Formats: sequence, structure tokens, C-alpha cells
Amino acid sequence: MVAGHHEGQLEQHYGTPGGAGTNGALIQSRYRLHELIGRGGMGEVWRALDESLGRRVAVKCLKPAGHSGDAGFTRVLQERFRREARVAAALQHRGITVVHDFGEHDGLLFLVMELLDGRNLLQILEDARRHPLPVPDVTDIAEQVAAALAYTHAHGVVHRDLKPANIMRLTDGAVKICDFGIARLGHDIGFTSRLTGSGVAMGTPHYMSPEQIDAAEVDHRSDLYSLGCVLYELATGAPPFDLGDTWSILVGHRDSQPAPPRDVRPELPAELDRLILDLLAKDPEHRPQDAADVCGRLKAMRAAAGVAAGQAAPPPLPGWAKSLTHGSPARSTRAHRIAAPPHHDLTAAWSTRPVTVAAGPETLAALAARHAEATDLGRIGNWEQAYELHTAVAADRDRAQGPDHPDTLTSSFEAASCLSRLGRTEEALRTYEYVAEARRRVLGPDDPGTLAARHEAAYELGRLGRHLEAHQEFSAVLAARERTAGPDDPETLQSKHNVAVNLGLLGRADEAYATAAEVARSRERVLGADDPETLLTRFEAGHALGRTGRWAEAARIYREVAEARARVFGPEHADTLAARYEVGICLVRLGRSAEALALFEELVPALTRTVGSADTHTLRARHALGVSLGLLGQWDRALAEARDVAAVRERVLGAGHPETLVSKREIAVGLGWLGRWSGALAVYHEVAEARERVLGPAHPDTLGTRNDEARCLAQLGRTAEAQELYRKVAALREEAPERL
Repeated sequence: MVAGHHEGQLEQHYGTPGGAGTNGALIQSRYRLHELIGRGGMGEVWRALDESLGRRVAVKCLKPAGHSGDAGFTRVLQERFRREARVAAALQHRGITVVHDFGEHDGLLFLVMELLDGRNLLQILEDARRHPLPVPDVTDIAEQVAAALAYTHAHGVVHRDLKPANIMRLTDGAVKICDFGIARLGHDIGFTSRLTGSGVAMGTPHYMSPEQIDAAEVDHRSDLYSLGCVLYELATGAPPFDLGDTWSILVGHRDSQPAPPRDVRPELPAELDRLILDLLAKDPEHRPQDAADVCGRLKAMRAAAGVAAGQAAPPPLPGWAKSLTHGSPARSTRAHRIAAPPHHDLTAAWSTRPVTVAAGPETLAALAARHAEATDLGRIGNWEQAYELHTAVAADRDRAQGPDHPDTLTSSFEAASCLSRLGRTEEALRTYEYVAEARRRVLGPDDPGTLAARHEAAYELGRLGRHLEAHQEFSAVLAARERTAGPDDPETLQSKHNVAVNLGLLGRADEAYATAAEVARSRERVLGADDPETLLTRFEAGHALGRTGRWAEAARIYREVAEARARVFGPEHADTLAARYEVGICLVRLGRSAEALALFEELVPALTRTVGSADTHTLRARHALGVSLGLLGQWDRALAEARDVAAVRERVLGAGHPETLVSKREIAVGLGWLGRWSGALAVYHEVAEARERVLGPAHPDTLGTRNDEARCLAQLGRTAEAQELYRKVAALREEAPERL
């Protein structure tokens, strides 16, 4: 356990002891120092005990004297330490080391941090003898670091010393940025020059940006350059400019182009190679402009890698599915966490295979440990590995304890959850149904574990578009939960929430609204008005109102939900922004296009900062912004927006994706309004051909676009062709009226 410092490296640079603290010392009558775990230029890091709360912490103490007794240097260090404390204590993100406390004790400045269980990236590279890390590890680390940087940059904080030794990978796979010792508020211009007047360098040569080296103005894009250096090293085993002396390294950063990582490691994905080189651009203007964009590119890369590996990459959920909720983890009679089942091909064999292995305590303990490991893999998003391990544990538990043992079924349930996360919906459904039937036989039809498996099966039915079956199953689970746990039990309310969603999907919008409103009132009474579950159901009530055309009431609910989520999660949390997006859609529906445009113009930059410019939510907001521009007659801007969104969607989602085609159709609409009918005709034809391939010639969307083509032909004076196309559309509609 360390606090984000590499002890060996620190002592190598800064020599021997002479400590700021003493083993057993008590700071502020609260923090008992136990073991020195790191030493650096700014002081020492101790493993300590917070005796007030009984928790282990890391305490960083500033050295009481500067270099060679230089009082001026000491003042610089002290000021830097105070700045670190104020900045770091204000940052609260899962990817950043938590600062619990800071202060001064008998002339000693100290910072109290969470004690991290893991190793920093420098240690990991050294352990691997400088061999590069596997590509999935590189992209996983990169995505987590980028997400943390997106948060700090949004709060005006630049790290300025990002390097492997300052990035921790914990034992559960989580990644945290440590040591904001030379961070500064981005808007506080001049802080660096004041603190480095004696020539003290800030930053580490192997990871310094060209603008740091030139003492030019530094902003958040300097951290992105340093991130590029770190990723280069993780991907190849060495930093981009691994030269003989400090000056050569600095000159390399400033003047030389790095060798592409694929020159060193040809098997690297081209997209990762491109991203690293983009981050290492000399000019900050040529780098990705924010960490959220980097995060978005990495997510797209991960999805593409899953497809290339033959996995079913989880597709973006349709809008209706986002309101459906999974059940809370249920528990078997042995109180093991239930969450997901195994591959369906194994289930028939389990039901008939005899028990052949005697399960001793050591065997069961080993299986429980492997089960916990698989659960941790899922917690950090490694669903494929989690699925494989849960499946293996389920098979071993089957042999050791029997196919219907609660522990075996728990592992099966967990494997199904992984399948769901991987987008393998039909397999997840079959496994949940198997678990539900087995639990019904073993535990009874009303056992919480049985109902949890049935609930999850209903969820998968909904994702498959089988809404009537999903509604019937959710309703049955709801009745059982009301009977056994009561109407206000959280699991009961969750089932009723999903009943409301399915009523809407079945076209019963008034019933959907009434049910959602009832659940929202119950959740408010049980959980509180600002509880996330209460707000989720209120959000669904707004959606149901929209289905009935009651847009003004829907807008009011969405706005109230957005305000509450801003209080609970923050103004730029994804859920807050989702509610604001729905407010904008309601404004469009109400004909209040100017208000909608103003909202979307605020929303798009916020989403870009939060989830990245290529994220589907950002692109939907940009699409809505373009529509609002068109409704206000600003067709030049609307056309430019539609073209940009279509290009990004085609790159991220593919040319034939429905959202890509919607954006391309919007291009054609803009061209038509600008009188550019030939261009509009070409785009409408492209969209119609794509929809025909994907949806079929008689699908309403295909026919609608064919009608658009015909209108363009008529505008161009090609009347005979237009009439012929209108006749074809009419004939297809007559042949398939049930699809209209």
C-alpha cells in the first residue's frame, strides 16, 4: 500500500533520510505515524493511523529545511505545499487520490491522503522488465486517466507533472492520479514564475511538454502531451525521447518528432498509434483539445476492438431501454451476491450431471475467492474476462456442490449479467430463465433470488423488443414482490417502475404516466425527493407525458429533475445533462425554438467536456441544435452542423447506422431549404438506398425518404421520374399497411 509515490525512485533522486516525521509521532493529536513509505524533494510520506476515525491513511509531511539551509527555497516549498493542499482537497473524483485533511503542526506542514492498495505505473513497468503492457491494459489505463483529467481540467486544475510514478493502478484495476504537488489553477497565470524564480524546474524531463520547456503559457493541453508520453511508454516500454542526458531529452521534446509507436511495436492498433501521436503534437492547437475527447476516442477504440475480436460489442441502447432498470443484487439463502449466470450451452449438462467431487472447506474457499475476483473484474468493466471466470467457477461449483446449489446458481446469475453487459442479450435471457427455473425448484417461487432472476429475464425481453412478454413478466414479479415484501419495498418499486416503462412501449401512455407518477410518489416517501431512483421515475413520468403530447407538463418535470440532479450530482453530471436535453426536446415540440437553441448551445459544450465530442449523447444534442437552427431559418449553420455530426457518426457508428442516416437526411433537408435540389437529391437517394438495405424497401423510414427523393425530382423539373417514384411508394405502402 502506498500513497502514490515510488519509494525507490524518490530515494534515488533525493538521497537519505533526515525525516520530517518520526515513527510513532502523533500529529495534531490525531494522526499516528507508523512507517515511512516514500521520500522526495518536498518531504516524506508515512503510513499512518487516523486515531479519531480508526482508518489507515497516508500522511505527507513537508521537510522542515530546504536545500543547504536555503531559507528562500524553503519558503518556495512551503508555498507550493499549501497550494497543493488547497487544490487537491477541492478535487473529488474516483480517478484522483482523495485528500482528507491538511494543516500545520509544530511548524510541520502535512497533508492526509487515502492509503492506496496497488502499484504505480513505473513500478509496473519495472516489474515487467520494461516490456510493454498488453494493449487492453494500455487503453483501460488511458481511458481512466483521461476521465480524471477531464474532471480536473473542467475545474481549472492542471497537473503539470503527469508521469508513470504519479499514476497508481490499484489491486481492483482502478486507476488514480496522485500528487498534485505542482498543480495550479489554470486561470492563475503567473503562479509558476513566482514559485520557480530560483530556477527550480517544475515537471519531469521525460514527460514535459514543449511549452513547459520553453517556459511558455501552459494550459490543460500540456497534461495531454504528458499523457501521450506515458501512453507511449506503456505501449512500447520506453518514453518517446529516451536519450542520454536531460538536455537531449528536453531538446527532443521541443524539436524532434517521435518515432511512431508502431515502428517499435507493429501489432499496436493503428487507432492507438494515431491517438498517441496526436497527443504528442508540438503545437497544443494540433493536439486533442480536451481530455473528454480523448476518453471518447478510447471508448470507440475499445468497442471496435471487441467487434474485431468477434465479440458482440454492446450496441447503444435504444431510448426506451435507458429507462428500464436492472434489479438490485439479490441474495441466495447462503447470502452470496447474485448477479449473473453462465453460458447457456452448459445448462442442460448441469441439470443431469451427478456430483463427483467432494467439496472440502479449502475447495469452497478457493471458489469463493475466484468468484470475488470475477466480480471485481466486472466492477472495473472487464466484462469478457469476468464472464469467462464466472462461467468457469459455475462449472466447478456444479461439480463440487451440484447444479442446483445456491452458490452454483449465483455464479450462473453473475455470468448472465456479464452477457447482458456484453450485448449478448439472447444468451443472457436464456441463462436468466435457467437460473429462475432452478431457483424456483430449490428455493421456491417467491424467494428473492428467484424473483431477481425473473426480473432480469424480463429486462432482457425488453431489450429484445419483446415488450408484451416483458410486461407480463414484470407484472408477475411485481405481484409476487408486493405480496412477500410489501408495496414500498425498493425491489417492488423497481418492478413497478419497469411496468410503467413497458406500458409506454405498448402504447398505453396514460397508464404509463399514472403508474410512473405513483412509483415516484412512493419512492419520494421511502427514499426522499432527491434520491436518484425517485428522480429516475420522475424522468420516466416526463417521458410518458411526452408520449401523450403533454409537452408543457413534461418540460416542467424534466426541468425539476435536472435541477435536483444538479444539486445531487453536479451541473455537468451525465444524468443532469440528460434531463436538460429532454427539456430542450420539449421546447422544440412546443415551438419555442429560440429557447431550445439557447439550451442546446449551452448543453453541447458541457457534454463535450463530460463525455467527449464523439459520444452519442453529445452528437444527439448537436443534432437537436442543428434542427433548432433550421426551425429558426438559420439554414447555413444548420447544414454545417448536420454535416459535422454525420461525419462523426459515420466514423464512430458506421455508415449504415440509423443515427448516421438521420444526420445525413438532415443534410438533405438543409440543402433543400437552401434551394440546392441536386445536392439534396443525391443525399436523399444515398439515405434511401441505405435504409432499404438495412430496413427493407417497405419500411416507413425507407418510404419516407423515397418520397423526399420524389419531391426533389419534382423541384428539378423531372416530373415523370417523380410521379413514377410516388407510384412505387404508394404500391409498397398498400402491400404492407400493417407496418405503417
